[in-house]
Amino acid sequence: MPAEDDSIKWWPILYVGRKAGKDDEGVYIWKLRDELAAALDRFDLSGVELYVHMADDSEHGYWMLNASPKIWSFSGIEVGAVQSYTLYNENGNKRRIFQNFLDARAGDMVIGYESTPVKQIVALAKISAEQDGEKIYFEKTEGLSIPIDYATLKACPELAHMEYFSMQQGSLFKLTRGEYNFLMDLIRDKNPLVVKQNTEKYEKTDFLSQVFMSAQRYDTLVAVLKNKKNIILQGAPGVGKTFAAKRLAYSIMGEKDDTRIEFVQFHQNYSYEDFMMGYKPSENGFELKMGIFYRFCQKAANQPEKDFFFIIDEINRGNMSRIFGELLMLIEKDYRGTKTTLAYNGISFSVPANLYIIGMMNTADRSLAMIDYALRRRFSFFEMEPGFDSEGFVRYQNELNNETFNQLIEKIKELNKEIASDRSLGRGFCIGHSYFSNWKESTDEKMQAALDFDILPMLDEYWFDDTAKLQRWSNILHEVFQ
Repeated sequence: MPAEDDSIKWWPILYVGRKAGKDDEGVYIWKLRDELAAALDRFDLSGVELYVHMADDSEHGYWMLNASPKIWSFSGIEVGAVQSYTLYNENGNKRRIFQNFLDARAGDMVIGYESTPVKQIVALAKISAEQDGEKIYFEKTEGLSIPIDYATLKACPELAHMEYFSMQQGSLFKLTRGEYNFLMDLIRDKNPLVVKQNTEKYEKTDFLSQVFMSAQRYDTLVAVLKNKKNIILQGAPGVGKTFAAKRLAYSIMGEKDDTRIEFVQFHQNYSYEDFMMGYKPSENGFELKMGIFYRFCQKAANQPEKDFFFIIDEINRGNMSRIFGELLMLIEKDYRGTKTTLAYNGISFSVPANLYIIGMMNTADRSLAMIDYALRRRFSFFEMEPGFDSEGFVRYQNELNNETFNQLIEKIKELNKEIASDRSLGRGFCIGHSYFSNWKESTDEKMQAALDFDILPMLDEYWFDDTAKLQRWSNILHEVFQ
């Protein structure tokens, strides 16, 4: 510095300090980093006025908190719940890297990691209250539908110097901003944020205009689902079970939001490993993968103020006990939110209260066994009936304005009466309205195709031992076109 410049009275030294706890009066103690303090000791700065810049309270720290599922689990607490963590272990000794507990402050961001046997990042959180001498407090902000496992973290050179890898026996580990941002990129790659999109409104009137059901039946259906949380729509082929399920979800949500609906179809080879979790082959052997229902439950738990719908087509085609496992209890309305330990990873899990399950079952399929009685107790059953007499179908029929179509529908209604009165069949085998729906025009070719390739082959299965009855109804239905 030039000696002749008398206008300069001090050297500006800019340094960002950090909080190192509070004194007895609750005032923050600011501490220089050790490396800077050592450097300053080599200079004679007597008489030099120092300017120290205090860190803005809006700046965040970044941490990875390691939880042991044997004691408590990130997966086992709800989004928005506050969890405490003691600064001392059960023997009264300080936690490892004790200074980290003192340095953490409210608003700091936390990566939630679970140790053996899981070894995965499973949640995001934030410090909700700084340590009070005994505990530190944090709030879970998000559960991950797809966790990030230890092998993935270890394989990233960007994380090679992470404090956790140098001292895995601790609880609270410091992250640099770069490490935190890299971890968030990994997390968001598999767990993208839900972007709110402009959705189309959908109400009861929209449902009734598309699903041929009376308003009274619709009100009953909604009431049953809301009361039980789980429902199975059962009925003959062609009554619109699958079509109605998604629109039922829309009508309860009040909008067409497909991000809150998940759809699967059961079959004989569908298993718990597909539905909940299981070990799948990977490059390094086998890896624990979360199933579609587990991921959807996490998604619903992250937005507890909204309703979510899990739709299962052909629910009676799967081995129910094998697929649901311990979920048989958890899906019950009275046990929603109740935690149980999962067999595969030993962590806590619960089915959120804002998740509804809608199953569909074809009552005319003779090849299927009765649905598992244990599961039957967890569901209400709603009979989907042919909607030929509903206001919606009558309006649709009038819009087509085709006399041949009208006569065909009358014959189908008469056929259904005979099927319903048949002791070997019953109402569950009636012909549904879906075979004649969503037509912009009703040509003879289209009607005959529905009759010859859909209706009559089904009657052939119904009355395989009564060819006279089958032939009689074939003649009656074909007479409509003559």
